[in-house]
Amino acid sequence: MTGKIAYQGEPGANSHIACNEAYPHLEPLPCRTFEDCFAAVERGDADLAMIPVENTIAGRVGDIHYLLPSTQLQIVAEYYLPIRFQLMALPGTKLAAVKKARSHIMGLGQCRNFLREHGIEGVTSADTAGAAREVAELGDSTLAAIAPRLAADVYGLEILAEDIEDATHNTTRFIIMSREQAEIEAGDGPAKTAFLFEVRNIPAALYKVLGGFATNGINMTKLESYLIGGSFVSTQFYAEISGHPDERHVQLALEELGFFSQSLKILGVFPTSEYVLV
Repeated sequence: MTGKIAYQGEPGANSHIACNEAYPHLEPLPCRTFEDCFAAVERGDADLAMIPVENTIAGRVGDIHYLLPSTQLQIVAEYYLPIRFQLMALPGTKLAAVKKARSHIMGLGQCRNFLREHGIEGVTSADTAGAAREVAELGDSTLAAIAPRLAADVYGLEILAEDIEDATHNTTRFIIMSREQAEIEAGDGPAKTAFLFEVRNIPAALYKVLGGFATNGINMTKLESYLIGGSFVSTQFYAEISGHPDERHVQLALEELGFFSQSLKILGVFPTSEYVLV
């Protein structure tokens, strides 16, 4: 065990904050890309990876789901982080002087109203904390960053406007990846099962797959589709359901899914984390 948890971004990023809150006993390990996060755990450089998958304002983090089919890692937990963005710049900068704001594309998307109201142009950076570092290094008083409060402390910036996200419910959901499966048994408490599947090329295959979950009384909490193989007719689906594969009604639903699918990959079984609206 390394005692480390990998995340994409630089120190001060929201993923860094999620690591500190969810796993305070582990050392956060910053990684340049999501691929690097997965690789760090696969190589044994980290025990876990904190991976954002969706946000209540900006939607899904598309890059992640294209990495899931090829990884051998398992989803072992989920975590919900309320997102609070601050506009930060060099000390002494006035809000009226800011012409451009740098941030991750998801950060810009979650603060559209503020940027429009103040006539500030959004500029995409690799991540939110990295944008703060860039502002500190460039020394341009017309440039600001949209990033978490922690980034202002890390890079010595001054906060010009607080909590500029478009909605107070702004929350990002993370999944935690590991080389080992979660130690959770049927009956231990509410659980989720995540999986990928590709339906057979027959009429109403997806309808029949979903029917198995309906008839067995299983709640499907997520279903997303992705084109694969450069084709507009070959589709892969990522799904999450409430329940454990060892529960009989879940077994029956997965058996029916398998009959109408040409592939099925279980990505993890993990405890359900309560999402609290703040």
